[in-house]
Amino acid sequence: MSPLAAIDPGRSKCGLVLADSSRREVLAAGVLPPQRCQELLLEWSRSPGCSTVLLGDGTGSQPWHQWLSAHQLPALLIPEAGTTLAARERYWQLEPARGWRRWLPRGLRLPPRDVDDVVAQLLLERHLGTLLQRPDTLRLLSR
Repeated sequence: MSPLAAIDPGRSKCGLVLADSSRREVLAAGVLPPQRCQELLLEWSRSPGCSTVLLGDGTGSQPWHQWLSAHQLPALLIPEAGTTLAARERYWQLEPARGWRRWLPRGLRLPPRDVDDVVAQLLLERHLGTLLQRPDTLRLLSR
């Protein structure tokens, strides 16, 4: 199975993830400006080939859906309901609290960074029906 991408669309920043669904592993992830996400999606679609882009169905999804169609990238709309709160919880599963943060009750912990990439990962996990791992060698995408 070829890699799958997921995007949590936004106007100024987007969460983007590329995953190998057969290995249940995230290959790349980041919180990026929309233009950079588009560049990466086009790059990924060329080699080795990203078969499908999962797109969160939130407020900013319509322009993204049009853009994906215009570039002949197959897209599936995935419900985003509840993903922001779920991403905060999932963040701490992926990056266990260290130092003083581990003493805070879970409900009071706020991630130290934007978690839009974790939202994109949750979209993939919902679609696949399984959790994805983030290896220590995960390639974090940058602007």
